[in-house]
Amino acid sequence: MARAPRIPDELRGRVFRGSVALRRGWLTPDELRGPTWRALFHDVYVEASLPVTHALRAHAAAAVLRPGGVVTGRSAAVLWGVDLAAATDDVEITLPPGAHPVRLPGLRVRRALLDDGDVCLRRGVRVTVPEATAVALARSLPLDDAVIAVDQLTSGGLASLPLVRELAGRATGAGSRRARQACALADGLAESPQETRLRLVIGRGGLPAPVAQLRVVHEGRFVARVDFGWPAQRVAVEYDGLWHAEPGQFARDRARLNRLQAAGWRVVFVTAADLKDPSRLIATIAAALTGVVR
Repeated sequence: MARAPRIPDELRGRVFRGSVALRRGWLTPDELRGPTWRALFHDVYVEASLPVTHALRAHAAAAVLRPGGVVTGRSAAVLWGVDLAAATDDVEITLPPGAHPVRLPGLRVRRALLDDGDVCLRRGVRVTVPEATAVALARSLPLDDAVIAVDQLTSGGLASLPLVRELAGRATGAGSRRARQACALADGLAESPQETRLRLVIGRGGLPAPVAQLRVVHEGRFVARVDFGWPAQRVAVEYDGLWHAEPGQFARDRARLNRLQAAGWRVVFVTAADLKDPSRLIATIAAALTGVVR
């Protein structure tokens, strides 16, 4: 019968430095090299049974690898519950200007002076507040990705879009113009990155501006909420994502579509493939708005 691995109480569920565990006698070198432990960074370990997420690696970087560092950028967004970085992406850490430079695989470090008001504690580590995180991402990402990031941080009320725009308006230096542009384009309503991409395509296509997250009401009764709608023309545009393949979702979608059609609405469904051909998509929506059957 195989022996259960020895996991000292001091290390259970914790991120730790291997050198410290060896020095204090919690583990032997053979145990540390064994299958019970997983290296997240050089000399930084965790139980191998724990799933490796970007949030776990960010916590390890700021709490153990570079204590006093601030989690910033996409890594900060992840700590706020916004999935903008994969588990294997580099963790973004900001250190004070005078800090010793460090280059480690899996870590992206910059040195800058952050305002105290832009930093708080979250999950035991220092991280930029949601509004500062949104502006930083708006400065550094390509425009469409920047708008998506701002939307994702503001759509659930995590960050205040007016405050984000105010902070972007005061920004100076590299990326500040893009930050202001991205924050102006964000609406804080999108429920997915693809909805933001769809809204940007519509906006650049010369169509009248739709109402986002429109509640459709017919004869005093709620019918449905649509991603984008033009009430005067009774046209809705819906992004059709993978979640529509969930068990039972097809029947719910069909019943919802029937209710919209009974209320006199025409619905244009958009997929990821449609977003790759913006001209054709705009033509399809324009035809629906003018009542032309294509």
